Amino acid sequence: MSSGAEVRIVDQTLADAANALVEKLVGDAAASKLSAGDATLWGPDAEPEASKRLSWVSLHESSRPLVDELAALRRELHDDGVDRVVLAGMGGSSLAPEVICATRSGGPVGGEFPLVVLDTTDPMQVSDALAGDLTRTVLVVSSKSGGTVETDSQRRVFAEVFEANGIDAASRMVVVTDPGTKLGDLARDQGYRKLIEADPGVGGRYSALTAFGLVPSALTGVDIGALLDEAAAAAPELARDSADNPAVVLAAAMAAAHNAGAEKLVLADTGSGLVGFGNWAEQLIAESTGKQGTGLLPVVVEGPDAPGYADHKADATAVSIGPADSGAQVSVTGTLGGQFLLWEHAVALAGRLIGINPFDQPDVESAKQATRDLLASAEGGSGDAGADDAPIVTDGVIEIRAAGDASWLGQPATVIDALQALVNAAPDAGYIAVQAYLDRLDDASFATLRPELAKATGLQTTFGWGPRFLHSTGQYHKGGHQNGVFLQITGSVADDLAIPGQSFSFGTLEHAQARGDAGVLAAAKNGGSPRPVLRLHLADRAAGLVALANAVQAVSR
Repeated sequence: MSSGAEVRIVDQTLADAANALVEKLVGDAAASKLSAGDATLWGPDAEPEASKRLSWVSLHESSRPLVDELAALRRELHDDGVDRVVLAGMGGSSLAPEVICATRSGGPVGGEFPLVVLDTTDPMQVSDALAGDLTRTVLVVSSKSGGTVETDSQRRVFAEVFEANGIDAASRMVVVTDPGTKLGDLARDQGYRKLIEADPGVGGRYSALTAFGLVPSALTGVDIGALLDEAAAAAPELARDSADNPAVVLAAAMAAAHNAGAEKLVLADTGSGLVGFGNWAEQLIAESTGKQGTGLLPVVVEGPDAPGYADHKADATAVSIGPADSGAQVSVTGTLGGQFLLWEHAVALAGRLIGINPFDQPDVESAKQATRDLLASAEGGSGDAGADDAPIVTDGVIEIRAAGDASWLGQPATVIDALQALVNAAPDAGYIAVQAYLDRLDDASFATLRPELAKATGLQTTFGWGPRFLHSTGQYHKGGHQNGVFLQITGSVADDLAIPGQSFSFGTLEHAQARGDAGVLAAAKNGGSPRPVLRLHLADRAAGLVALANAVQAVSR
């Protein structure tokens, strides 16, 4: 495939509806204007933000100097016996490199994945990363703002543990951040191994081909030059004002589906070879479009046989990442670099058609502020940020709680009662968002709750690991279509982990993030009523999963 990207609208009804939008984009010369960095495409209100966020259209060229620079850094580290790469980063700082490394490596190397991604505050997952061979480890500290609390906490604990093991921490730190951040200043002051400043004209979710995506990937041995070549091969096609421009076709399909009430995009991999690509696209789509009460909700499913993909309900569109199968209404194929650029162009153009600014994220800060408030109140002696309100009821190892006005919940006696009340609170064309503030490696089996809930209820169901999803779909939950209900799962912490220089631990921070987001969700209005948020706390994670799985099978719609 010479262009590196191809889109086909399989469903004829959707293709017919998309034709007018394709003609509009072509007539407006939107594709060529986007590729030229025209900030006026989304209207005067969006122009100030867009004018600072369009450097991503030329990253396949502007990121080239990183190829040799990072190859040299990797050689230096290998000469020192350092070949294990741990990435401390959230959202756009971790999603793309995880996909790149998983796709290019072909799987675990020597039983260990080439990139250890820390996008969590779960103390058990952080402890697992610290338990690896530190004599071989380099920590990539990646934060656009330079102040991401999760990333700073991970940096602090790694620095302490490096030193405790007789390893010069500064020599094992590689920092990626925007120019002028406090993290960059710290890297200089502490003499960290390498400071790489990324292009500030790129937002986090469009940063796959910036230093944020390329530094950790290159240090694991990925040929980032080949990745940029793939994007460069796709770029001319994506800039054409033509009805067969794949970005124009995909943007029109997404917008046409949205306008017809199918605001959910169900993404299934059908043999693309791009490992975890849906998780990267999820952030790009949800955070770019989910605002002003509108937008596109990505629902990443386990495969083409998963519930919610091929049943073609009116509120969702099935999109195959890879060759079209019998369930696909839209198929998207191409190389990894080509698909990164294709989806970025298509989502930006879809924003123009839907009528939103794809570069802001007005509802992301609210959950962060709620977390800070909880931590501050605990530090001031007025409470414990990690403590929860008293449960409404306890069913075995599961404590049942709710955030805000829980009139929708009634008086549940069991977890089954509570889950059924949550399902009943969802509108007919709504969705369920499962949010698991747990260890996404050791507690990976909790992800099976997504297909089980979707199968039991017939509702589109998403699954997100907390706090990772706060930097992704969290924007849509608060700013997108107001038809979601939320199942938040937290778990007891057997061995908490202190954060050096902070008054709170990882466990306290994780629970403050969960409570903070639940409070923000419940306070937001949904047609005059609060969003339903069911909080389930597991006194025992393993036993809690079994109980939850059994309870899910007992609910219905």
